Amino acid sequence: MGNTYHQLYVQSVFAVKYRASVLKPEWRKNFFAVIGNLINQTGCKNIIVNGMDDHVHCFFGLLPSLAISDVLQKIKSGSSGWLNSQQLLTNRFEWQSGYGAFSYGRSQKDYVFQYILNQEEHHRKKSFKIEYKELLESFNIKYDEKYLFHDLI
Repeated sequence: MGNTYHQLYVQSVFAVKYRASVLKPEWRKNFFAVIGNLINQTGCKNIIVNGMDDHVHCFFGLLPSLAISDVLQKIKSGSSGWLNSQQLLTNRFEWQSGYGAFSYGRSQKDYVFQYILNQEEHHRKKSFKIEYKELLESFNIKYDEKYLFHDLI
């Protein structure tokens, strides 16, 4: 579209089903690269993908013609399909239903990048559950505690 300009930055956060700690350090970096490629394949621009053994943070530039839900559906289904095809796990891999998506301005881009880059250091001090609740609260998102982590065992 002529004369259409945009700059939309989104951080998405989603967890392994039952918050199982299955994303192993020895292959996690390659898995995150697969997720980054899936983001790019949607037409969005991957900035960084990182996380821990039980969850992932993706930071990307969103095309205004795409719905965040469609992008996340492609990322989650494509990455779980790839991981299952690699047979790196003894059980079938699945993501927890749902996700968090948070928008940022250009001035926040470096901060969000560093935050996602330093996930291991960050989670030495704070659990994923606390981190996720703090994200929701900092964006004034109302949530019902009973549904927040309903996939947990």
